[in-house]
Amino acid sequence: MSVKKNNKSILFTAFIALFAAIICIGCFLKIPLGPIPIVLQNGLCILTGVLMGSFLGGAPTALFLVAGLIGLPVYSGGTSGIAVWAGPTGGFLPGYLIGAVLAGFIAGKPSVKEKKLSWKVALKVTIAMFAGMIILYVPGIIHFARWANGAGKVPVDKSAFAYTMGACVIPYLPGDLAKIIVAVPVALKVRPILAQYLYDGKEKKTESTKVDLQENSANNQAE
Repeated sequence: MSVKKNNKSILFTAFIALFAAIICIGCFLKIPLGPIPIVLQNGLCILTGVLMGSFLGGAPTALFLVAGLIGLPVYSGGTSGIAVWAGPTGGFLPGYLIGAVLAGFIAGKPSVKEKKLSWKVALKVTIAMFAGMIILYVPGIIHFARWANGAGKVPVDKSAFAYTMGACVIPYLPGDLAKIIVAVPVALKVRPILAQYLYDGKEKKTESTKVDLQENSANNQAE
């Protein structure tokens, strides 16, 4: 039993490290657009949250954020350090983690039963992707508005909120929608595969228990 638990722990750790590495690689993939470039990292954080499921979904993003804080060049454009958190885009970094955790919680733990795709599973994963992508904007908007006010970037004819929405939200919505459209089928395909490695043993045990109970019930009725 302890060996199986150790194997599961090793697999969990391996997948967390793998997904964190994928998020880190995403730092080099961006399209310049105004003060905030279009990046893949936000979509990758939400996707890994949905893939891992539950609160564990935020673990790869947390590892990625820590890697950047200690100086590894894994943030957008190969940057790192506390200076990035203090800059105009710094609020989006904690937003990545919040979005990933929320998406993982809504999507729930992956199951091998998801191999047989149902509209309920597809809807749950889609809602998780949208919710995670939306919520990550909240700390980003708050931080950017505060930064813009302090730096004197807000035009006299606009509020800080209106300037922030025009600068770092509205232009990026089509790109984020495209990321969700691509990520949802990927999540639906990969989740049951991950479940085989991370949760399959528990599910088999549950199914076996159900079968035993049914057999016992049938035997009692026959008697």
